[in-house]
Amino acid sequence: MTFTQNFTAVGGSLGWTALIAVIPILYFFWALVIKKMKGHNAGLTTLLVSLVLAVIAFKVPAGTAIMSATQGAVYGLIPIGWIIITSVFLYNLTVKTGYFNIIRHSVLSITEDRRIQALLVAFSFGAFLEGAAGFGAPVAISAALLVGLGFNPLYAAGLCLIANTAPVAFGAIGVPITAMEGPTGIAATEISKVVGRQLPLLSVFLPFFLIVIMAGFKKAVEVLPAVLISGISFALTQFLSSNFLGPELPDVLSALVSLVALAVFMKFWQPKTIFRFKAEQEVAVTVATVGQNEGEHEEHYSGGEVLKAWSPFIILTGFISIWGIPTIKLALTGHYEGTNVILKGVNAIGHALTFMPEVPFLHNKVLSGTSHEPIAAVYKLELLGAAGTAILLAAVVTKFVLKVSWSKWIVTLIETVNEIKYPLITICSVVAFAYVANVAGMTTTLGLVLAKTGALFPFFSPVLGWLGVFITGSDTSSNVLFAKLQQVTAGSVGMDPTLSLAANSSGGVTGKMISPQSIAVATAAVGLAGKESELLRFTLKYSIFLLLLICILTFLQSNVLSWMLP
Repeated sequence: MTFTQNFTAVGGSLGWTALIAVIPILYFFWALVIKKMKGHNAGLTTLLVSLVLAVIAFKVPAGTAIMSATQGAVYGLIPIGWIIITSVFLYNLTVKTGYFNIIRHSVLSITEDRRIQALLVAFSFGAFLEGAAGFGAPVAISAALLVGLGFNPLYAAGLCLIANTAPVAFGAIGVPITAMEGPTGIAATEISKVVGRQLPLLSVFLPFFLIVIMAGFKKAVEVLPAVLISGISFALTQFLSSNFLGPELPDVLSALVSLVALAVFMKFWQPKTIFRFKAEQEVAVTVATVGQNEGEHEEHYSGGEVLKAWSPFIILTGFISIWGIPTIKLALTGHYEGTNVILKGVNAIGHALTFMPEVPFLHNKVLSGTSHEPIAAVYKLELLGAAGTAILLAAVVTKFVLKVSWSKWIVTLIETVNEIKYPLITICSVVAFAYVANVAGMTTTLGLVLAKTGALFPFFSPVLGWLGVFITGSDTSSNVLFAKLQQVTAGSVGMDPTLSLAANSSGGVTGKMISPQSIAVATAAVGLAGKESELLRFTLKYSIFLLLLICILTFLQSNVLSWMLP
């Protein structure tokens, strides 16, 4: 029995259908922000609401709707949940062995100022992880590092989510951009150039914005030299690499350049006053003494000891970078067709560990409401190719480098899984909701309404991306979902289609910080499971503000600032 998506399923009206389609989203906001439900309860009940509406209002066969939810839940577990388990596990290993104290001291030796630490870890290091791994890794690892340094967990999670805005459009090795080439036929390099003329403006502003959120305007001005070094070095590299190299490397290169530039700058400059959070300032005298002691203690750590303490994250970076290389990625997932002997061996293992069974009652049973083509549906289980596996292997190597016993290693892994079991339920349920919304046609219905804004479409174009990322949790998924709609609508209102595609990706980055998946990942990483509502309330206003900036910029670039485009 096949089901054809119908975007006017309710009373033959797009408007009424969109009103029904928006109910699960409004419910999710109500459950978290107003009702203050725990994340897993909000996620599960949102999934239930979407299933009921899919079957009753959108006439999706019950079996099809339920199976689409299982497909989403599996994707929530692998690759997303798998990344969270392994990255939190690796962090826990460094804490359990005591090496995280050395990491803390080494960051404090660059600066004890919380503002600069946030720029180094949340902005630069987080962006590097986004470029190398994507999914939940950047927020999970950088937020855990900030908590280890002594940041308030809610602040650490919130700052990392907001900082993650700058790199998300290029994502893991440029995947969000290259994903749009298929459905639209527009070269990824061309889309990359336009994104590279939007996001750097946000990237210059973001470090200052982060510090204002953290410490207020006056305190942000105090560290303006460091903020400018961080933001300008990042934005300039992002512009040059996206316009002259393509979409694969802007994140990795921008992050490394800004990280090194800021660390070197801090050798020659320090803020006049050391900023700490209010809770720390209450014990200012004690903290100052501890700071001095830590400074003295730092001298007792040799370069070798500091290197050894950082080695888990250096190993992680190495593995994640290797996993991201396109040729190796093909071998890890069993799709390599070259002649290299080593890669052929890896390909054999990758092939054996890649499972793509069809989803029963769903595979080719749903016809697209736009193309009327059947939609393929498989459970995508790339066990070797998943970024989480790269992080697990980094944890195995770390076991030998830090001389951790197998029993301690396994106990830490079990404790980690136990620690994040509820966030895993949240992640699986919200991804399941996203899949149900896609299959029923709810997401496309909402997109079609925004596409009806006519001459104002350039302003609303980024909102589509924002909405897509909020629902799916992924800039890549949002781009695949709305790329064709953006292209067709832009053409009909006389807007450059490349600009609307770039706007989808740039607008999408501002939705990442409020996406249920991201909120669940961040709370899991900092041990705040059940506090998802607090984190959403923290990030929501900033998400809307940054989206507004992208909307205004896109609207201006479609007319008076069109000279900015290639």
